[in-house]
Amino acid sequence: MKKLLVSTGGGDCPGLNAVIRGITKRAAQSGEWEVWGSFEAFNGVMENPPRIIKLDEQNTAGIHVIGGTMLGTTNKGNPLRFSEKQADGSVKIINKIPELVADLKRKGFDAVINIGGDGSQEISQAMHDAGMPVVGVPKTIDNDLSSTDFTFGFQTAVQIATDSFDRLVTTAASHHRVMIMEVMGRNAGWIALYTAIAGGAEICLIPEVPYDLQKVVKRIESRYANGRGFVNIVIAEGAHAKEGSVTSSKGEEGRIAVRLGGVAYTLSEQLKAAGLDADIRETVLGHTQRGGTPIAFDRVIASVFGVKAFELVLEGKFGELVVLLNNEYTSVPIKKAISAYNYVDPKGTLVQAAKGMGISFGD
Repeated sequence: MKKLLVSTGGGDCPGLNAVIRGITKRAAQSGEWEVWGSFEAFNGVMENPPRIIKLDEQNTAGIHVIGGTMLGTTNKGNPLRFSEKQADGSVKIINKIPELVADLKRKGFDAVINIGGDGSQEISQAMHDAGMPVVGVPKTIDNDLSSTDFTFGFQTAVQIATDSFDRLVTTAASHHRVMIMEVMGRNAGWIALYTAIAGGAEICLIPEVPYDLQKVVKRIESRYANGRGFVNIVIAEGAHAKEGSVTSSKGEEGRIAVRLGGVAYTLSEQLKAAGLDADIRETVLGHTQRGGTPIAFDRVIASVFGVKAFELVLEGKFGELVVLLNNEYTSVPIKKAISAYNYVDPKGTLVQAAKGMGISFGD
């Protein structure tokens, strides 16, 4: 029997379990492969003793309807840029990919399916370059991986955000308030954009379009007359004013990416400082967008991605990323997928349609 290792890395995401189940069920039909899972990305396989589990149709039964990942996940311990404390207290960044690949081969693994976003797929490419047969599966609620129409988890996050937004609309109308709802979106504002269109927002602020505060104030004021009216704003966590910077805080130790969040409160303070005479409230959805049961759309994408990923292993097509492209499930080189970031196009159809419905981007 050949051995396949499955890993889930980066932020958790609705649909991860569906991918794991799809891989396992398809592998069972081949009769030639054992499927193993590494806990918390590649941390599990690198630990001594290793924390890995054999996956079969019994222990993956029914998991496609459950959020999160049965293997756990982490955004720490990146083997490509591993933080290692030195004797003098300093931290040295080292590349542990060669060590990881050698360890995997020593343990008898013939291939790896790595499920994750752009950071995880950068690791996939590095492992492939180091001689480990790897297939990637694109995962991120931000929908920021290029070369695929959608990443699984995105549509569930949008549905959660839209449901929350709908509830804020009625309370904003009742109290004549400005409601600011912050959603995830570090560098790409896809969740905010889809939610704004679906929910009928007055204002949508995204990282790709730095906003002019005075134009935001003017748009809000145009909604009020004689103390009546209300405004609902959707803002991505990475959005910022033209003369400002993103709102961030010190991240956790071992985490490379800067931790974002709190831009709803930043915007609220900016509006008050600009003299806006309105009652303002803020809501930060945070990790509610990542959790819970994946909607049917994401279950389908994730399940098919799992099956297709294993079929790429069977075909020996390594260094490839499974994608949904023009409504077809296919694959592209991982190197190509991570070479460009999937930003919202400010001149694209969705943004222009949103503007056509009166949604302001503060530009």
